[in-house]
Amino acid sequence: MISRVETTWKGNMKFDTEVNGHHFMIDADESVGGGNSGPRPKPLMLASLAGCTGMDVVSLVKKMRQEIDYFNVVVEGDTTDEHPKTYFKIHVIYEFRGKNLEMNKLEKAISLSEERYCGVSAVYRKAGIEMTHEVRMV
Repeated sequence: MISRVETTWKGNMKFDTEVNGHHFMIDADESVGGGNSGPRPKPLMLASLAGCTGMDVVSLVKKMRQEIDYFNVVVEGDTTDEHPKTYFKIHVIYEFRGKNLEMNKLEKAISLSEERYCGVSAVYRKAGIEMTHEVRMV
């Protein structure tokens, strides 16, 4: 299967990006010639991971008959100091709220996502990025 994304330059550092028929802008900060009209490319990598693992975890937790009232995924990335500045460590925080949630089932869902289902996580691990996570009950 081939995925396709189109990104069209709109002047300065602004790009109109189409993904699966949805449009959004990617832009740079004003300090480097952008207009700050959209997210930067590297943080979108973190957003992709959050969405990928989040969808997996929600699906798996439902199958495990855990009823969540609230679920949030926070992804933090540490970058190198030298160019090209790349992520060398990513930490994922899974935040849950619900009645009678079983921690072992939540951890199992997260483990399955990280090790088996989430393609974004797999790409980052293959790139040698250190990946860690934690679970918070909020």
